[in-house]
Amino acid sequence: MSFPRYREYGDEIDWLGKLPSHWRATRFKDVIEHIEAGTSVNATDVPAVHGQPGVLKTSCVYTGEFDASENKAVVPEEIDRVSCPVKAGTLIVSRMNTPELVGAAGLVREPADNVFLPDRLWQVHLAGVEPSFVHYWTRTREYRCQVQVACSGTSSSMQNLAQDQLRNMLLAVPPLSEQQAIAHFLDRETGKIVDLVAEQQRLIELLQEKRQAVISHAVTKGLDPAAPMKDSGVGWLGEVPAHWDVCPLMHLTDPTRPIMYGIILPGPNVDEGIPIVKGGDVKPHRLRLDLLNRTTPEIEAPYARARLQSGDIVYSIRGTIGEAELVPGELNGANITQDAARIAPNDSVLNRWLLHAVRSRPVFVQLEQRSLGAAVRGINIFDLKRARIPVPPPAERLRIADHLDHELAAFDGLRAAAENAIALLQERRAALISAAVTGKIDVRNLATAAAEAA
Repeated sequence: MSFPRYREYGDEIDWLGKLPSHWRATRFKDVIEHIEAGTSVNATDVPAVHGQPGVLKTSCVYTGEFDASENKAVVPEEIDRVSCPVKAGTLIVSRMNTPELVGAAGLVREPADNVFLPDRLWQVHLAGVEPSFVHYWTRTREYRCQVQVACSGTSSSMQNLAQDQLRNMLLAVPPLSEQQAIAHFLDRETGKIVDLVAEQQRLIELLQEKRQAVISHAVTKGLDPAAPMKDSGVGWLGEVPAHWDVCPLMHLTDPTRPIMYGIILPGPNVDEGIPIVKGGDVKPHRLRLDLLNRTTPEIEAPYARARLQSGDIVYSIRGTIGEAELVPGELNGANITQDAARIAPNDSVLNRWLLHAVRSRPVFVQLEQRSLGAAVRGINIFDLKRARIPVPPPAERLRIADHLDHELAAFDGLRAAAENAIALLQERRAALISAAVTGKIDVRNLATAAAEAA
């Protein structure tokens, strides 16, 4: 859908382009009543319950919307030190964060009782403007570009935004009634886009569930629905074809290269060194030389037994447990950290089939039940070695691997299409917001008509 433009525009303005002739460009400080900063206090790792004071986490504005539930309960001895209670109608701004998240802002749309700011967040009280309109401005590329310039020259991993820098940023300000019309229009239109994104995300979830079901059925029941079945003796596996075996994972691996984890303390990333696979790297399209960290030969040398070979399987055993991928040829000789395990199939075991087997839900559940750690879940190598795997004859393994490769390629294609649709919708949402709050489109009549129809 195309939108009309304003009839008259003024001269080009830095960061904003040409504005409608009746709009004005102003510094953010001109629409700020005052800015409050919070206090750093000791808190637990869990959110505050009703009636308990909570201090916000910086993640409360990561999505561009304010989420009061992203808080931590303040410990009793620190309650007297909390400051800056959250007020409705204000903007919460992240003043210290990574380059992508510094300056992230959320609008407090409803009262958030007993919730306070930490020192890494500001509460911006506005004057003479529609808060929703200003919030939409903080979600534009024009705002983000100014944040990036203001924070340039500081650390690449953690950046600071000074109050003076925030106050001096440029924004476009139409008359108040027009601000409200634009905010209402964007509420409606971006709400539609959010609903469409949610539909695509639900589709991805359904595809993932179906994908897992297809894997689990093939590797535990086989491809012949008429095959006689027997009890596997393993609760989570249930029945398996009568002519299959069930054995520990370690019996399917090369005895000279046992299942193991790798480097405990890999140190900081170095430009030249040995590539290392962490648990978080065990994801589709992530096992690439250009995406992996590297460690020094001196740190890696004591862990030579954990080195990878092309065709091995890497399995995430800490954090997001249960992810598994085949090692590509370019990572031959790379190593792993303590967050990942190497599974080296023996010469008689097809690695593509074994990859599907260790990805299946019935196998994963055996390990999940024993996962360790409260904050960070982990799988013990002892348990991974002894995970029970249903094993068909070699020819049947090949048929199962070929079948799953074909079926999963179709699922992956559908997932990629849904992810592409989400990306396009998000791009449209961002472009629509920028166009509306910088006056590149005129939505006044559209907003009025919608309000009358409602």
